[in-house]
Amino acid sequence: MRIRPRRSATWPVSALLAAAVVTATLAVVPGAADPGRGQEAAAQDREPPQRPGKPRPDARNVVIAVHGGAGAALDRETTTPEREKAYRDGLGEALRAGHRVLARGGDSLSAVEEAVRKLEDNPLFNAGKGAVFTADAGHELDASIMRGSDLAAGAVAGVRGLRNPIEGARLVMEKSKHVLLSGEGADDFGARHGLRTVTQDYYWTQARWDALLRAKEAEAGGATGTRGADGKARRAPADPDGAHSQGTVGAVALDSGGDLAAATSTGGLTNKLPGRIGDSPLIGAGTYADNRTVAASATGAGEVFIRGAATSTLSHLIEFKGLGVAAAAHEVVVRRLPRLGGQGGVIALDPRGTFDAPHSSPGMLHGYVTEDGTVITKIFPDESPANS
Repeated sequence: MRIRPRRSATWPVSALLAAAVVTATLAVVPGAADPGRGQEAAAQDREPPQRPGKPRPDARNVVIAVHGGAGAALDRETTTPEREKAYRDGLGEALRAGHRVLARGGDSLSAVEEAVRKLEDNPLFNAGKGAVFTADAGHELDASIMRGSDLAAGAVAGVRGLRNPIEGARLVMEKSKHVLLSGEGADDFGARHGLRTVTQDYYWTQARWDALLRAKEAEAGGATGTRGADGKARRAPADPDGAHSQGTVGAVALDSGGDLAAATSTGGLTNKLPGRIGDSPLIGAGTYADNRTVAASATGAGEVFIRGAATSTLSHLIEFKGLGVAAAAHEVVVRRLPRLGGQGGVIALDPRGTFDAPHSSPGMLHGYVTEDGTVITKIFPDESPANS
């Protein structure tokens, strides 16, 4: 058998000199990875690149954020001080409730559930108590929740009797082998496990009823209005808030253990067909959380967010393309989804507490809390310009 001769172990002097130069260069490069810490730890120290021309993230050192829907936002010129206060207080109450959970050592999953529950109980927002009407004058609500540490998730869709759908979503995650339950099955599952149930009239608000009447009138081309007690036709009242009332609520959080979580809840679209399900209860469309990348909750044109797999695409751009949270969120919300024919926004929080809230709609109600407890709310377009 022929044995190949072994190559000489002697390196050319030029190669040794080149290796020495490279070694010396690495030793003095600022921020070079410490071999003892591993590539993953070193990567966490580096700020991922942002897309050229995209503004930097909205905030840093954020621990929890919420949104109250994307749409036309409130008009600073016509919004009364009382109404402004009501919306800021609503967002602020949800933020503080979630922050209290984190401050006493609770996990991010409990924090986002608590924040969303507060928004569901507030009739100003299109979730829970303030849910919009379907085309047959009913209410069908959707919600989802996801934990970033193990990608566990739960959701409910088309529920008609749970007071807080977000509680149903978490119950599905923790007490069933499924991710999504819908309709009567979801309602029954929640009731069997002791969740608070309500009748349909609990969700009724005058503002949402008037919105349904306006939608019916528009659908009929303006020819058919509503009728008063005297039988005469009348037009539905104007919407003081504009299209933002079509929105959704959601929350993202980062706890002291480094775990991310996200949650989303909605009443859907005014005058939607019974049985319609949007992006909010769909993991990867309206909600996503992964400790390696991002926690995100979306609001906007649900069908487009489903087709664009909005929140999972955001996560994948961070994981596989190496983008920072602001660049990834901007790419999805401002560049990709409008091409599919829809507007909306997203709140996105990465494992370092970097936060961004881009939206292609004229406005998006949202706010956040930083590590030091500072609460920020944004309800007017000039506080949160579109496409930024």
